[in-house]
Amino acid sequence: MLDRAYRDCRRIAAAHGRTYFLATRLLEPERRPAVHALYAFARLVDDIVDASDAPSRAAESAARLDRIEHELRARLADAPTEPGDSHEQRVLLAVSDTIRRYSIAAEHFWVFLDSMRMDIPGAPQYRDRYPTMGELEDYMRGSAAAIGLQLLPVLGTVVPVAEAEPAAAALGEAFQLTNFLRDVGEDLGRGRVYLPADELAAFGVDDELLFHCHESGRTEPRVRRALAHMIAINRGVYRRATSGIELLAPRVRPAIRTAATLYGGILDEIERADYAVFTGRAVVPQHRRLRVAARECLSASPRLLPVFREPLQ
Repeated sequence: MLDRAYRDCRRIAAAHGRTYFLATRLLEPERRPAVHALYAFARLVDDIVDASDAPSRAAESAARLDRIEHELRARLADAPTEPGDSHEQRVLLAVSDTIRRYSIAAEHFWVFLDSMRMDIPGAPQYRDRYPTMGELEDYMRGSAAAIGLQLLPVLGTVVPVAEAEPAAAALGEAFQLTNFLRDVGEDLGRGRVYLPADELAAFGVDDELLFHCHESGRTEPRVRRALAHMIAINRGVYRRATSGIELLAPRVRPAIRTAATLYGGILDEIERADYAVFTGRAVVPQHRRLRVAARECLSASPRLLPVFREPLQ
């Protein structure tokens, strides 16, 4: 049952987290299932939240998050859980095993779920705008930094875990801010803006202008300048995060450097497309993803290269 649960998580990571999954190929095989389980749990919750955009399903999504938290708490406390073998239960089985095996602080999962409730219309915590960068960072502490902190015990460190936590949290935030910049158009289509209003206002950008760009499919010069500014902020977060990679166990550093380089590469693709974030998603081409990963393999040890002979799926 547990093996099947971890296999399910691997399939989810391979299908939906291409950059993330490729980076895990540089990890020792025994660490990969735990990383896949953490990804699958985050994906499960994210899919539930996305479904809440339909007004008729918001209450159902909130109830499912409550049920997931209750079930995960029960599993971690060795309390009775609902019988069954659903996809949701298999993911929870794998992630609860990962939490125990690597002594991950459960608090990181409760903080994550609280942030996800901020994305459910009708929930008391719901937010679809962030007036300041500070308020957006509060959201990302749960939705992104918490994921970096969940991963840290799995990756391992050469210093006490607490010393590596600030950089791990920053890397999670860097990834999420990249997502926000890549998905501006998609988020507007859902009535949401995940960029801080005060930073945009400095360039004369407001909701009305963003929606105009979304409807026309054209990036107005003021918006282009604002996005360039946000990309500069995002790169600063990456610099803060990547300075902590040397605090990780040596064997996992190539994987994390690969993930950071490839995700940061999405910003390059946004610039290369002249900030056309309203008409599609910026994607790092597969040949570039493989080249970056292979380079990290060679810089660490040529013996790592065989991991790319395995099929990606």
